[in-house]
Formats: sequence, structure tokens, C-alpha cells
Amino acid sequence: MTRLERWSSMPAAEVPPPTSSRFADGPASSPGFLLWHVTHAWQRAVAAALAPLDLTHVQFVLLASVWWLEQQGCMPNQLQLARQAGTDVKMTSQVVRKLEAKALIERAVDPADTRARRLRATRPGVRLARRAIVAVEDVDARFFAHETDAATTVLQRLVAAHGRPAGSL
Repeated sequence: MTRLERWSSMPAAEVPPPTSSRFADGPASSPGFLLWHVTHAWQRAVAAALAPLDLTHVQFVLLASVWWLEQQGCMPNQLQLARQAGTDVKMTSQVVRKLEAKALIERAVDPADTRARRLRATRPGVRLARRAIVAVEDVDARFFAHETDAATTVLQRLVAAHGRPAGSL
């Protein structure tokens, strides 16, 4: 008998039954479980709207964030972009390279720190960012419909309570 066969043939440990959920209706009343489902439904809708533009959701977020930061007078580096977007720095770097390969973003050496790269949207990147923002805002309008104001208020309170990453605008 192999080690795996011996292990898989062992009787299951006695596990006490789970305690009752704090939610009387179980997952149907759990805000986390509901947020999980709503988030995935919204992400699917956004992905479908961005597909004809040949952008993934994260590419959209990073491109739109570069464009928005530029509109605020900032030429961000990758760390500032990651903080603004709430994305992992390494993943941001990989996605920025893809956006650069698509000629949507340009990276230039930061004169103040030659290790850092300053980012700016190219003209095609700006045009695509604007089109994509309209597409995503249309998804938001349909998805949240008459709940937009209430959802925005709740989400703003949650962001305020749990904070944004340091350095994000």
C-alpha cells in the first residue's frame, strides 16, 4: 500500500457539527456572501463591456487611473499608480508593460529617480480611456439603477471606515 493510499483510507476525524450561523437565513442574510455575489456579477458585466475595446478590467482601471492622475496634474510612477488603483505593485508593473505594448501608455525615466518610471497615457490611450470610462459608467448605471445613490453612500462609508491605501488620491 502506498503512502497516499494509506492516508486516503484513514477514517475521517470526528468533527463537531458547525455552530449555527449568526444569520438566521444563512448565506442569504450574510453581507459578505451577498457582496461576493454582487461583486462577481458586476465584474462580469464590466468585463463584457470592455471586451469589444480589447481591455481587461485591470487594464481599464490602470489606464483610466493614469489618465485621471494626469488630469489632476500628476505624472505618476508605477508605485503611485498602484496605490491609486489599489493594485499589487508587481502586477501593476506587468499590466503597465502590456498597456505600453499596446501603445496606450508611455513610460519615461524619472529624472529625480532613475529607477522609477513616470507614466503617461498616449493619445490613443486617452481616447480609449475615455471610451472605456463611458462604457463602464453605463454598466454602473444599469447595474445599480435606482440604488446608485444608496450604494455609493454605503461604499463611501466602508472605504472611509477601512481606509484607502496610503498615497492614493
